[in-house]
Amino acid sequence: MSDDTPYAPSRIRALPSWLLGRAAARGHRLVADALATEGMRMMHHAVLSAVDELGPVSQADLGRTVGIDPKDMVTLVNDLQKDGLVTRTPDPKDRRKNAVEISTAGRQRLRRTQQLGDQANAELTAALTPGERAQLITLLGKIVAPDR
Repeated sequence: MSDDTPYAPSRIRALPSWLLGRAAARGHRLVADALATEGMRMMHHAVLSAVDELGPVSQADLGRTVGIDPKDMVTLVNDLQKDGLVTRTPDPKDRRKNAVEISTAGRQRLRRTQQLGDQANAELTAALTPGERAQLITLLGKIVAPDR
């Protein structure tokens, strides 16, 4: 065990749930630290990635899709807009809603943060061969969505 891993009895350390939790915590730390070098937090990165993928999207739909409370989504989009990473304009389909779109600066920052995230995930799985990494991703997908 590393110094930052809390003690757990051997029976618990052998449980998949405990191991997944420790791996997730390490992965979260690695990615958060990597994104921080670009001044980006993980939730902001997730929202910026979703805006890029979904195209112009209403702020309400964005919040529902990503699973973020509407009040929190307002704060996140405000932060991204303040940094010039997204634009927010009245939605042409429903002028009562805001449409959020990634800006050129947002695409550039997203490319850099995606590379940083990839590097952090490579560090997380560095002890694995490429085949083991692919297998891990497949197995984790089955655990996350067992009915698919």
